[in-house]
Amino acid sequence: MANTVEEKKFSLKEVLDTFSLCLSENKEVYIEHYVEGWRGLVRFMNSLGSVFSFISKDAVNKIEILANLLNGENGTHYITIQSMVKYELDSGLVDLTQRDKHPESGCRTLLRLHRALRWLELFLERLRTSSEDSKTSVMCSEAYNESLAQHHGWIIRKASGMAFCYLPGRPTFFEVMNVGTPEEVVAMLGEALPIISDVYNITENVYTQHELLQLP
Repeated sequence: MANTVEEKKFSLKEVLDTFSLCLSENKEVYIEHYVEGWRGLVRFMNSLGSVFSFISKDAVNKIEILANLLNGENGTHYITIQSMVKYELDSGLVDLTQRDKHPESGCRTLLRLHRALRWLELFLERLRTSSEDSKTSVMCSEAYNESLAQHHGWIIRKASGMAFCYLPGRPTFFEVMNVGTPEEVVAMLGEALPIISDVYNITENVYTQHELLQLP
C-alpha cells in the first residue's frame, strides 16, 4: 500500500475532494476518507524529494495501521473517529500512561496524523498568503514550531530545521500541486484549507473531550 501512496501523482483537487467526504451530516469524521486524504498528503510530501521523509515515512506507517483496523474483524467500530474513540476506551485499548501496552491503538495512531495535519495546514496557509519571493524554509519552520515541534525530541527538531533549509521555492510547491496558474493554486488552497481545518478542529474537540491529546 505504501508503494501506491508514492507512485500516484499528487493532485490538490483530489485531496480537497477526499477531505470534503470526511465529514458526515452529524460532523463525524470518516476514517476511510481521512486515511485517503492523508495518502494524498504523503504524495505531496514525497513529490518534493526527501526533505519531508521523516514525516511522510511515519505517516505511511500510521496509514497502514488505521487501514488494517478499518478492514479488520472489528472494522465496524472504526468507521468514524468518534466511534473508534468510544470503542477503544470502552474496550480498554487505550493506555494514558504507557505507550508499550497498546502501541498500535487507533486513538494513538490517529493522534500522530492529527498533529502532523496541523503542521501541514499551517504551512499551506502560509504558502497561500505569501508573496512569490517568500522563503518556504521560514514558513515551514514557523508552522513546525507552532505544531509538531512540541511533540518531537531535540534530535528530530534539529534535523527538521536543517532539512527545511533545502526546501524548493514557492513556485515549485505550486507546480507540484498540479492545479494550474499560481492564482488558481491560491484559490484552490482557499477552498481546501477551511475543509481540512474543520476536520482538524472536530478531531481536536473529540480528543480534548476524552483527554486523549497527550497519549504517549
